[in-house]
Amino acid sequence: MRKPTLLFRVSVLIQIRLRIPFLLEIYVKIKLIRREPHENFMKELDELLNIMATLRDPVAGCPWDREQNNSTILPYTIEEVYELAEAIQDDNKDAMRDELGDLLFQIVFYCQMSTEQGGFAFTDIVKNINDKMIRRHPHVFGDEKIDNAKQQSLSWERIKTRERQLSSDENNSLLESVSSALPALIHSLKLQKKAATVGFDWDSPGPVLDKIEEEIAEVRNEISDHIDHEKMVEEIGDVLFATVNFARHMKVDPEFALMSANRKFRTRFGYIESQLEEKGKSLDDASLEEMEVLWEEAKIKKGL
Repeated sequence: MRKPTLLFRVSVLIQIRLRIPFLLEIYVKIKLIRREPHENFMKELDELLNIMATLRDPVAGCPWDREQNNSTILPYTIEEVYELAEAIQDDNKDAMRDELGDLLFQIVFYCQMSTEQGGFAFTDIVKNINDKMIRRHPHVFGDEKIDNAKQQSLSWERIKTRERQLSSDENNSLLESVSSALPALIHSLKLQKKAATVGFDWDSPGPVLDKIEEEIAEVRNEISDHIDHEKMVEEIGDVLFATVNFARHMKVDPEFALMSANRKFRTRFGYIESQLEEKGKSLDDASLEEMEVLWEEAKIKKGL
């Protein structure tokens, strides 16, 4: 292979020097493009933090906001999460934007109350989640190799387990990290996912479906023998737990599945009400048979 001649090398250097101003211009433009959204974001975030501090100001603030504490704000936070979930299920981008903003305001509210008491500030929670995401993604920010999402989920749980074991003030039980304050459906799902990380799981959906049928049979036995309320609560709980497990194996989020079923029920029932109203009838006037006909009509004719 021939070595580049001196003339060739000089020519290349000249071309590079000629292009440096152009390359610098492109670099500056890219930096400006990247910096502008960041600067806008910081400006808006600073304004939000200032608004929250002003609302909580002992003299100039809002009386309602000043009276709040973690416990009184919690119900609003839960409400905002469910409203966000509804917007996501509706695929309503405008509503998602609004609800995410409301949820961010809730986070800022907690941080402001904590700061007033000498506790964590907004920057602390941001740093905490930054550190956590880097720590739990060693395949992205480190040298670990992970090929698929399933491996990542297992890796995530292993890292969480190590973190929990290093914390002396926590119970080291595998399931201890699953909050019992979660809604029962989500709680069941998280318990099952956690147990599955150590191999305590069915191999396929089929046996889970068999388990559901087994649990339903036990419910039928309770009805046919005698109705013991406490026993019935237990058996129905088992049916629900097994159903959540089946949904997990089918990669269906049971919470969203049930939300979808709820929405479908509301829509079809609304159709019944509107059709009865057109006939000059109320729900009290209609028979069960008449309502069932309209229900099926909503399913077939309206595709509801």
